[in-house]
Amino acid sequence: MQVTDLGQYGETLRTDPHTVYARLRARGPVHRVRWPLPEGQYHETWLVVGYEEARAALADPGLAKDTAKTGFTFLDEELIGKHLLATDPPQHTRLRSLVTRAFTARRVAGLEPRIQETTDRMLDEMLPRGRADLLDALAYPLPITVISELLGVPELDRARFRKLSDEAVTSSRPGSEHDAFTALADYLAELIEDKRCAGPSGDLLSDLLRTTAEDGDRLSVGELRGMAFVLLIAGHETTVNLIGNGVLALLTHPDQLAALRADMTLLDGAVEEILRWEGPVENATYRYAAEPLEIAGTAIAPGDPVMIGLTAADRDGARYAEPDRFDIRRDSRGHLAFGHGIHYCLGAPLARLEGRIALRSLLERAPDLALDGQPGEWLPGTLMRGVRRLPVRW
Repeated sequence: MQVTDLGQYGETLRTDPHTVYARLRARGPVHRVRWPLPEGQYHETWLVVGYEEARAALADPGLAKDTAKTGFTFLDEELIGKHLLATDPPQHTRLRSLVTRAFTARRVAGLEPRIQETTDRMLDEMLPRGRADLLDALAYPLPITVISELLGVPELDRARFRKLSDEAVTSSRPGSEHDAFTALADYLAELIEDKRCAGPSGDLLSDLLRTTAEDGDRLSVGELRGMAFVLLIAGHETTVNLIGNGVLALLTHPDQLAALRADMTLLDGAVEEILRWEGPVENATYRYAAEPLEIAGTAIAPGDPVMIGLTAADRDGARYAEPDRFDIRRDSRGHLAFGHGIHYCLGAPLARLEGRIALRSLLERAPDLALDGQPGEWLPGTLMRGVRRLPVRW
């Protein structure tokens, strides 16, 4: 079996993974690869880089998310508990059904005035300065404020949560990931207990505490903690990078920026093209072969880990003509930035809503917006895709 050592690409794997994935895709849609890890370690997995193969794999019931079937458990499951990203039907079906009773489309739509108000307030604070790190001034605080208010996280806790969230998703040093998950587990347990003692308050976490199915089924304390973890992490980290990557894409493609400024009806399509061209999640979380299966003629043995490349799939020329060209008028429908199948991102409508409001408000109020130096380094790891800093001026 040929194994491709991705470590041979060095920093290119982090700074320009599209080039690496294109080289792999030219050889085939599925590869056995060795991912470099800190301190000289590595991890072997199957990597799917073709669009059609990735879309099919995301919906394949033969690829399990529940690591209990393989005897391997991730830190988030050990310390937080089982959640939507680590379960299969029927458990996943039950959990998703319970959360969607409270996290409805109407609830998301009803957040629009508050998101606009929050965006305006942050721009009021940012714009008089003439320059800023857009991530610190808008892209980070907007989604963390929205998801925290939605779930009922106290304002005083949000800075601490942001730090823990960042360490859990893109750890900065050996051991920091474990420490972050431990602290998050403790914090979420305390938050849930506070909500239970306080009684109904109208926020989503309070509603989830009291959500009951027709048969009387309810979320356990552990399941509530896992649900809060997924909603907080997914509802925060992905939107940060959607906004940051979107502004960076527009500022480095002045023709597309000018077209959008001239016609804001292109905004919805621009958001979808941002998601396709430089989506916030580089690779889906691991799946495991629950049975012998094939992906594009490649045999996958039971228990083998499979990583599905969302970034790789969305730059597949067999699906999108000239895939490396950023074009806000492109029909980007069908992209996999939020996944596909039963694990399709629960918070996708909220992320899109925040992205549209943030981009429109920023472009309307900062007509001379431009980069103010080089963006920060790209995030490490295989999960999130975004930069650490985005200096802008106006």
